[in-house]
Amino acid sequence: MREYRPPTEPFLNEIYADDTLLVLDKPSGLLSVPGRAPEHADSLASRVQQRYPGAMTVHRLDMDTSGLIVMARHPIAHRQLSALFQQRRVEKTYYAEVWGEPAKDAGEIDLPLICDWPNRPRQKVDFEVGKPSLTHWEKVASAGHTSLIRLTPVTGRSHQLRVHMAAIGHPILGDPFYAQAQALAAAPRLLLHAASLSFAHPASDAPLQFHCAPDTDLFRLCAEHQL
Repeated sequence: MREYRPPTEPFLNEIYADDTLLVLDKPSGLLSVPGRAPEHADSLASRVQQRYPGAMTVHRLDMDTSGLIVMARHPIAHRQLSALFQQRRVEKTYYAEVWGEPAKDAGEIDLPLICDWPNRPRQKVDFEVGKPSLTHWEKVASAGHTSLIRLTPVTGRSHQLRVHMAAIGHPILGDPFYAQAQALAAAPRLLLHAASLSFAHPASDAPLQFHCAPDTDLFRLCAEHQL
């Protein structure tokens, strides 16, 4: 078990706020919600609730993943936003820098996933009892031994993008669970970032679009292509 040392600067990075919802940029290394152990109490949700009492979690990102998260300001908004996610009416885009270069320019990964209980929180592909999991991907650029991939998850399984990319032979750089030694050593953290969210505002039905660029000091190929 890795020692939990969440980043504290900035303590909270707000992208958008109104009376219905919040959009935050979560840093890598911070839990989305508190863990069970006392030392895991610090999280994006607990930080948000210090500023916005009553704010509620709608969805999560892995601790190692950075990027956009939506939270609800009250129970009605929570039900409405949760329904949007459940009905797949939220468009999500991620960027990942991965090991190797895919032979094709784009494709989809349709592999069922389930928790690998003896090794949790790891997940695994299981064709007998795994839950349907679908990811669309597109190669943006390649350089040397690495590539920049745009990922669009259709489903939202735990570790879905990480397991799917590893399963096709292109693990995400810096992934402590699924990357082989070279890919793990190629980055100081998991190079997976939730870059954009699009959905209809639950109160007004107005279209909302949010974009948050990854840390270009780490995502080198993103910086070169101004993403």
